[in-house]
Amino acid sequence: MKYIDEYRDTEQVRSLVRAIRKVVTKPWHIMEICGGQTHAIARYRLEEMLPEKVRLLHGPGCPVCVTPVGIIDRALGLAKRQDVILASFGDMMRVPGSREDLLRAKAHGADVRMLYSPLDAVDLAVRYPDKQIVFFAIGFETTAPVHMMALKEAIRRKLDNFSLLTSLFMVPPAIEAILTDAGSRVDGFLTAGHVCAITGNGDYHHLAARYKTPMVVTGFEPADLLYGIYRCLLQLEAGIYKVENAYKRAVPEEGNPAARALMAEMLESCDQEWRGIGIIPQSGMRLKEAFARYDTARRFPLPADEQPLCDSAPSVGRERCIAGDIMRGIKQTKDCPFFGTYCTPEHPAGAPMVSSEGVCAAYYKYK
Repeated sequence: MKYIDEYRDTEQVRSLVRAIRKVVTKPWHIMEICGGQTHAIARYRLEEMLPEKVRLLHGPGCPVCVTPVGIIDRALGLAKRQDVILASFGDMMRVPGSREDLLRAKAHGADVRMLYSPLDAVDLAVRYPDKQIVFFAIGFETTAPVHMMALKEAIRRKLDNFSLLTSLFMVPPAIEAILTDAGSRVDGFLTAGHVCAITGNGDYHHLAARYKTPMVVTGFEPADLLYGIYRCLLQLEAGIYKVENAYKRAVPEEGNPAARALMAEMLESCDQEWRGIGIIPQSGMRLKEAFARYDTARRFPLPADEQPLCDSAPSVGRERCIAGDIMRGIKQTKDCPFFGTYCTPEHPAGAPMVSSEGVCAAYYKYK
């Protein structure tokens, strides 16, 4: 397959591994910050190919995993209303809230619909004019433009029964939060190619310079990832700290101007809670005041005594889920007392075991 097979070529992979082994002289920790990259690393067992001095850490690159408990509880409350149809991507269905998940609520009679596109939720608003259609809009900068396109279509059709329950995150503030964490072990980052394809690389330049941390824009195939690791190691070994685009076939420096303009028109930054991590200032996106009528949080305000619960980690005995520590690069899945026993894809304790992009699900599936 053009543009795929060559990046999975066995000899190319071996050549990159040899190059990595030649360049490394010191221990380094490199973090990828994309769930798709995490799954490729686990699927192709790339860590086992690397020299012992190179350690990979797995960041908060899965929007499902970092959506806080309070927003999930909010979705559950809305789904149980008689006048609401709650629509969501399938990977949100089994993410635990404080007491249950959307799939269980659906089994108990809530009108929850699994969709492949937010535009399908717009069609629901047309088909059910007597219902309020709430689309659970989650994601990073990659999917935010798609949600905004759906909202634009709803506005064009004058659909007053459509709104978005947003859980939208931005990657650069999360990187900065990790770098300023006292327990951080990260020496360099592989930034997510599909995010940078939307945003461009501009926001990463000041982070690389300020924190003296190389950041390499990287793709998703084995050769992409190994090449990104190689370029990152070259910088670390030479004491160079800059943004380097190792995924130029998909990522222009300026990103996607049309998508950026759409987000700038409709969204503004806000403080955002990340599940397992906490509140990261100005790391979220919410609808601007001009679109408040389509904001589920403002359309269905909660009384003070029904505000969503703060984030919490499931526990058994004195142990707790360490998903937040894993996504901050402080611990790994092997350090979790629940992994593969109490916490499995069939019975997940934490969100990273539920999502198709979650680090725990990746390591359970492939290792």
